[in-house]
Parts: sequence; C-alpha cells; structure tokens
Amino acid sequence: MLQNYLKIAFRNLLRRRFYALVTLLGLTVGITFLLLISNYIQGELAVNKTLRNSGQQYLVRSHWKEATMGMDITTLSPIGPTLKQLYPNLVANYYRFYGITAIISKDEKHFRESIQVGDSTLIPMFGFPMAYGDPKTSLLEPNSIVITAAVAQKFFGKTDVLRQQLTVQTPAGGKQLFTVTGVLQDLPKNSVTDLVPTPNRVFMSMRDINYFAPSTGINTWQNQYIPNYLELQPGVTADQLTQPIAKVLATYAPPGFKENLEVSLSPLDTFYLKGNNGLIEKMVLTLTLIGVFILLMAVVNFINITIGISATRLREIGVRKALGGLKKQLIGQFLAEALLLTAVATILALGCHELFRSTFADLLERPIASLITWSPLAFAALIAGALLVALLAGGYPAFVLSSMPSIESLKGKLTASVQKGIGLRRALIVFQFTVAIFVFVGAMVISRQVAYFFSKDLGYQKEQIMTVASVPREWSKDGVQRMEGVRNQLARIPGVSNVSFSFIIPDGKSSGSGQVFHHGRDSTDAATMEVLTTDEHFAQTYGLQLREGQFFHANGGAYDSTRVVLNESAAKALGWRDPAKAIGQLVRFPGGNVPLRVDGVLKDFHFGSLHQTINPLIFIHVRANLVYRYFSFKLAPGSADHLQKTIAAINKEWARLFPDAPFEYSFMDDTLQKLYQTEKQLQKASRLATTLALIIVLLGVLGLVSLNVTRRTKEIGIRKVLGSSTIGIVNLFMKEFVLILIIANVIAWPLAYYLLSDWLTHFAYRTDLSWTPFALVALILALLTGLVVSVQAIRAAGVNPVKSLRSE
Repeated sequence: MLQNYLKIAFRNLLRRRFYALVTLLGLTVGITFLLLISNYIQGELAVNKTLRNSGQQYLVRSHWKEATMGMDITTLSPIGPTLKQLYPNLVANYYRFYGITAIISKDEKHFRESIQVGDSTLIPMFGFPMAYGDPKTSLLEPNSIVITAAVAQKFFGKTDVLRQQLTVQTPAGGKQLFTVTGVLQDLPKNSVTDLVPTPNRVFMSMRDINYFAPSTGINTWQNQYIPNYLELQPGVTADQLTQPIAKVLATYAPPGFKENLEVSLSPLDTFYLKGNNGLIEKMVLTLTLIGVFILLMAVVNFINITIGISATRLREIGVRKALGGLKKQLIGQFLAEALLLTAVATILALGCHELFRSTFADLLERPIASLITWSPLAFAALIAGALLVALLAGGYPAFVLSSMPSIESLKGKLTASVQKGIGLRRALIVFQFTVAIFVFVGAMVISRQVAYFFSKDLGYQKEQIMTVASVPREWSKDGVQRMEGVRNQLARIPGVSNVSFSFIIPDGKSSGSGQVFHHGRDSTDAATMEVLTTDEHFAQTYGLQLREGQFFHANGGAYDSTRVVLNESAAKALGWRDPAKAIGQLVRFPGGNVPLRVDGVLKDFHFGSLHQTINPLIFIHVRANLVYRYFSFKLAPGSADHLQKTIAAINKEWARLFPDAPFEYSFMDDTLQKLYQTEKQLQKASRLATTLALIIVLLGVLGLVSLNVTRRTKEIGIRKVLGSSTIGIVNLFMKEFVLILIIANVIAWPLAYYLLSDWLTHFAYRTDLSWTPFALVALILALLTGLVVSVQAIRAAGVNPVKSLRSE
C-alpha cells in the first residue's frame, strides 16, 4: 500500500512539476537555514557544559555602586580561599587567577601568549582533560607550566613534551625557565579559560606570581581585579552563601569597598548565555525564532499552493470515492505526497548544510559541527521535525478535501469548508509578508547601528594607527628608559609620524580604577576614575584634543612626576565644569603621600565601547607608574605599497632591537571590530535571514500567481475579447496583494518598532529609530512583489484569447 501511495504521489508531483519545484526549493532553503542555526545554537548552549560539576560551580560577581570602581567579573582577591576556609561545609573548592600576557620562547620560536597564573585547583576542579601529565600535581611544582596541545604543537612540533622547557619573559624576574608538567587536550569554549575575549591556553602556578607582580599586592583585600570561582558542596545552593559572603565582606573588605560593593554568585552553566546583559541569550533566541519562522514561511508556501490547486483535484477525489476509495486511503495518499516532498527537501538540506557549513561558520565566527559528529538523538529530532513539517503541509488536503461529499467533488464544487481555505490562504500570506517585513526592517536597523559604531567620531584618530602588543616587559626605571630610547629610534623610521608606549590602548579593556579627591579635603569625597598609564606622546599619536593645559611635557620642558592629566568627565567629577579652572589644582589618591598637579584636561573621547557612557579618566606618566604593554604607531598616509614598506621597515628595526620578541601588530580599525563582535554576527545573520525570507516570499507569490493564472485562463480570454487592456489584467492580480501588503505592514511595523527600540536601549550611544527603514522596506517589498506578479500577468495577457477560451 505504501509503495502504491508513493508511486501515485510521484506521478502527481511530476504532473505539477512547477509547483513541486517551487515548494521543494522553499522547503530546502527553510530546512537548511534551520539546521545551520540549530547547529550554531547547540554550540552556544554547550558552553560550560563540559566542565566537571558545572551545576555546582559559580563565578563570584561584583556589583559596584560606582561602576568605575571595578569590574563585574572580578572581585576581591582573597574571597574564594576565605570562604573555603571559614565555610568548608558549604564551599568544596575555589579557583582564582591573575591574567597576563608574556613572550614565550623555545629556541628561535617566539610568541606572545595569554597566561593564567592561578591556583593549583584549576584542572582537578574543572576536569579539563589532559593528554599528558597528572591533573592533581601538574601545577604544584615551582616554575611549572601547563599548556594545551595546540600550544605544544606550535612550540615543539609535537604534543608529548613533558619535562621540556620554555622561556618566559617576565616583568619582574626577566627571562625564566619553566618546565612543562602537563599538556591539556585542546579546550572547548568555556567561561574559565575564555573569560575574557582573548582565550588562555597557558597556565602557571600562583606560586610563581612574584615573577609578574608582588604576591602581597595580588593577595590583598585591596585588589578587586581577580576572578574567583567557587564550587559548592553537593546539595548546597547559592542562596545559602548570601549571609556568609556578607559577613566576610563586613569583616575583611577595606573601607570604601564595604560601602560600594555587593557580591553575588553567577552559575557557570548559564553564565555565558546571560553575560553582557544577556546579549548572547537574546541573540540565540532571536536566531531561533528567525530560523523557525523562515521554515514556517516555506511550509506556508506548501499549504498555499496545496489550497490553490485543491479545486483541480476535487474530481479526482470524487472519482476515487465513487470507485470505493476510503477516506483513510485518501488521507494516506495526500500525506504521502507531502512526506515525499519533505523527505527530498530534507535530504537536499542535509547536503546544503555540509556545502554551506564553512561559509556559515565564517559568517558567525563560530565553528559549525559536521553531520558526521551528530548524535543519534539529533538525527531522530531531524526525522521527527520532517514528519511534523509533512503533517503541517499535507494536513489540509488530507483531512479537509478528503472529507468532501462524493457528489460535490464530482461536480467540482467547493464546499463551505473548502471556501474557508481561501481565507486561510490569505491569512498565511499575510503571515509570510509580516515575517519578511519584520526581519527586513530588523536587518536594516541593526546594520545602521553597526555602521554608527564605526562612523561615529570617537574623539581620537583611529585611522592609520598600528599597535604592537608583543613588547618585552621590564617594569623598572631602567626598563622604561630603554623603552623611551626604543620609541625615539622607531619614530625616526620614514613613514612613521609618531610613536607612543603605554599600558593600555582604546580597545574597550580596563586597566583598573582609583579614587581621586581634592588635596586637603576628605577622601570620602573621592571620585572614581579609570587610571591610564602612558608616555607624553600618547595624545599626539592618537590625535586627542586638549581643552586646557598640556599633555605632560609633550610641548617641551622637563618631566615632573607630580603631573597628571584628566579628561573632561574626570574634571567635572571633581567639581570643575570649566576645564581652565582645573589646571594647577592638586589631587591625591587615597594613601598617596605626594599631591598631584593637574597639568592638562583632554576633550572627552571614547576609550571603551559605545555600550557605555564615557568614564572619568586620569592619565599618569609611565615614569611614575612603571608599567607598559603596547607600542602605538601613527603611520603617515599613503598608498598600500607605501604602508607595507613602512611596516616592513618597523619589523626590521623591531627584530634588531628585540631579537627575542615577535612582531605582532594590529590596526585600531580591526581592534574596534572585536568590540562589537556580537552585533556584527547578528547583522550578518539578519542579512542572510532577510535574503532567505524574501526568496521564500517571492517563491510563494510566484507559485500563487501562476496558480491564479492557470485557474483564470478562460476569464482572462473573455476579458481580452471584451476589450480589457494588459494593465487591467495586471491590476486584476495585483489587487489581492496590495491589500495583503497593507495588512502585513500594519502588523509588522508596531512589533518591529517596539522590539528594536528595546534592543537599541542597550547602547549608550545609538542611531535614531526613524521611519526611513520602515518605508524603504515597504517600498522594496511592494516593488519586488509587483515585479513578480506583473511578469506572470503580462505573460497571461499576451496569450491569444482563442487559446485561452479553449482551455479547461
């Protein structure tokens, strides 16, 4: 019986091959997109799920009343070990780390790597799989280092490298030898090694922290920049630690922190999705809905075309019933046709998934798993989904048309239940156009916001700025003097306009904050501001504008260790709304013995992303605060060849000055792209979704107009004989779609405006949500629909009326 159903279904589809192809193409596009989106979403949902006991693990989060006092993903350094010591019945384990970057060398190979200097509990607590080494002891020995298999391959050309040695250039201890005591298997994305945008693939013991910073400063309660993870005892909930955490803060937190800090625990298994104000979670939900709606649009095409050709199959149904066919047989026949089309579309979609997987992965900058890695459960879900699509698409003819009385079917007359199908078809078309308009408007608004990020005046000149982060670090007076000499040598290279070295660049990252108050006043009136360490050439290199005074001794004169520079926001935070009044004023840090004199006030500029408002900034000279990480080069404008020659010259001089340091550079334009990675991913995905939605909608319009033309061929012939013009024939088919477009816009516009307005509120600086994208989308969709309808109608109107009148 099934074989017979499929044979007849195949013949029917061949007989109506045009409509079958339209339906098949739409279903293939919809299923392919949903498969790719589902694969991406599965990867996002899997983050942190591979961690051992992730359901009992938490990141300690800080909530500061003054946001610039600290970061939310870091907290007071000793809080983890203190809670473990005081409440062992609640806390099973803890892990902390100090994140750094350093140059690591093996013979002639030199690379700058991101490193976690952390507690020895890292591997046992999170269960990271090891290729070589003992997870319990690998971080216990002094000068031990654990690396991933990819890092081992990069330095040694193999992964079995236990007891091999690597040279690490440290700011405090110079070059130090570290012994490889463990090799981790390459790690999936997680919120421990990937807590910050640059993932960590090298790990050292906290025993060796003195090579990078004084251990007293790292472990003090005054240090609020250390990530802390807790693993709770089985059965213990985060709420049970609320009171213990409050007691620990009340007992140990220093003045100024107690009043401004609240601490909470964020579950690791949901931290990635809910981080950054839930941006990832919202993106996952948005893409899920878009993928489902696009598939539903393809199913709508299937249903609409089925309803459209229902009248041509009424006599077939009547004849089969008259010859003894049962209702269940008719239901089986119609469902078999839907199942056959859906099965072919699913097979094609699986092929398209593999074909476009790498392109889609590049689009979203996320790995997309191949079909060969899918679990049996995933294939079972795919089969269940295909059956559901077939049931949705074939349900109308199967259950409605098969229920018609035999006499009515033989006469070819539509019953009331079938007449309702016309209303259903129009409602489904409205749904299609509503989704297409919503996605299209969303894509345009998202694109405008992303374009706004890169077109807005940031207050500094990001063009032609090249930064180098692979700077050897010797954080001492002699080291700074050497860097000043290197800076002056690099500045003499032809094509280099200016050079600066500093601890931080405008890449959205924080270098820490401090409390600043008027000298001679109470420190309780202090303002919190970010502390930036730079040399005197930083403002000129980045084109920062001075409102008053000078930027250290950039305009001449001798270095003065008491000079500082503020931005406008910092001056206002200290009570000087007129920048001129801030010049010469004395300020202090709590605990500082020497008052600092304000030597200049810079015009506000965006040091971070446009998600946040501009924070108060205070600049300290690198000679006063002996830390640095970056060289920034202002390159002279010129052709691409000229630019490459300048970079090559810098590279050559760099190799001479720093033979043991790699030359790793990036341009500020590229660095800023990373600040808005999630928004760019959403922009690319929404553009793709818009394209697919338009393809499916226009395929549906093409199929429906073609059906209408076929059904009304004789009517067109009569109208032509009676003198109707081609324009009149076109208008005959256009009227229905004009009303549908109006209704779809009325539904889609308020919904899009509400949701997009909410999305834009996440940005401190944003583009205006004007009427332009709504009107432009309505116009484009109307023109495309009109074009498809007109082409079909004009072809029908051009047929000889004699042939039209003879048609059945």
